[in-house]
Amino acid sequence: QVQLVESGGGLVQPGGSLRLSCASSVSISSTHTMGWYRQTPGKKREWVAGISSDGTARYADFVKGRFTISGALAENILYLQMFSLKPEDSAVYYCHADYLNSAFWGQGTQVTVSS
Repeated sequence: QVQLVESGGGLVQPGGSLRLSCASSVSISSTHTMGWYRQTPGKKREWVAGISSDGTARYADFVKGRFTISGALAENILYLQMFSLKPEDSAVYYCHADYLNSAFWGQGTQVTVSS
């Protein structure tokens, strides 16, 4: 069982930045992949960014160049640094881990981009 706890969401103006954190109960280097998804009301949850056990990071086209995913291995924390935020980035952001062939999710953190 993996417990994931997100934090760092909030209200930010367009063009602003936020850093989301995901504290994991297991070593993030022991997971197959970890990543971030987001969801808005009435829409399917969509993949935002992921990082594999070898450190390879991948991004959805709509966040490339604006978001950076990284992991603090010693602290077992996954980050999502978000720059140049747009109103359409508003969503609940979820941390995800693929560990021992099972998927685990955090409870989500709300990000609202509005003036």
